[in-house]
Amino acid sequence: MQKVVFLFPGQGSQYVGMGKSLFEAYEFVRDRFREAGRLLDMNFEHLCLQGPEKILIQTRNVQPAITLVNAVCCELLVREGIRPEATAGHSLGEYSALYAAGCLDFPQLMRLVQTRGSYMQEAAEKNPGGMTAVIGLDRKVLEEVCLEASVLGPVEIANINSPDQIIISGRVEALERATTLATERGARRTIPLSVSGAWHSRFMAEAQARMGEELAKAAILNPSIPVVANVTADYVMDAKAIRILLKEQICSPVLWSDSIRLLLENDNPLFVEVGPGQVLRGLVRRISRDAQVMNMESPEDLENIRKHLAI
Repeated sequence: MQKVVFLFPGQGSQYVGMGKSLFEAYEFVRDRFREAGRLLDMNFEHLCLQGPEKILIQTRNVQPAITLVNAVCCELLVREGIRPEATAGHSLGEYSALYAAGCLDFPQLMRLVQTRGSYMQEAAEKNPGGMTAVIGLDRKVLEEVCLEASVLGPVEIANINSPDQIIISGRVEALERATTLATERGARRTIPLSVSGAWHSRFMAEAQARMGEELAKAAILNPSIPVVANVTADYVMDAKAIRILLKEQICSPVLWSDSIRLLLENDNPLFVEVGPGQVLRGLVRRISRDAQVMNMESPEDLENIRKHLAI
């Protein structure tokens, strides 16, 4: 069977109705929704399937909601005998990747992402900021742009999503200046993102410190399969390193493009985006046109993957 790599989406992939077809089709999924609700005192059936969107997108809500959908998609694949050779997750999705690798059990996973979401939302409320996607500009040039714009406030690279898509994060005034400079330096397009905070920037320092304390107490095991860390774009091999890197991740850039290139060295695997949306599918294709990518968020998706792998 072709080697399979699981990729897990993070914040930004959510939509009202995510997980609905799985919830309706599988008693196991309904049980997981109820279990997560008891653990976190949240109504995930209502939140994920009905919203409203303005409630779903709140960081303290959306992080556990996406993670729950990621987790049930992952478990359904494994129940069908589809197991990953390696895994990675984009930002918040890294917690789901660690779950797939056996580092976290389900209760620990859900509690950690709820705490992470709450800490990040509180940090964003204290230090307002935003994010902008920059298309078609070299990273070194964009770093110079951020440095020049930083006279108006902090602004820095937050996500290197593909060779031609980089996200910058920081104070709104500095972002606007950096956007102007990036366009002048040759960026094909700049897109302000609809986010509630300056993620992966120094604005999250308080959340990082508080999350570090939570991670130090968390029950985290060594991974059973290779996991690529956002911070290093390299494999993380033990629980001690996982704790350190998850803490650093909150204020550090997500090196997604390099992470996918590392995974592509694994005999041209089948990437499966495990969770809501197709954000990662699009990014993988931007990184490598030859990469094989499928999605898993519905019973139909599961059947398509089974057919592709001849299971």
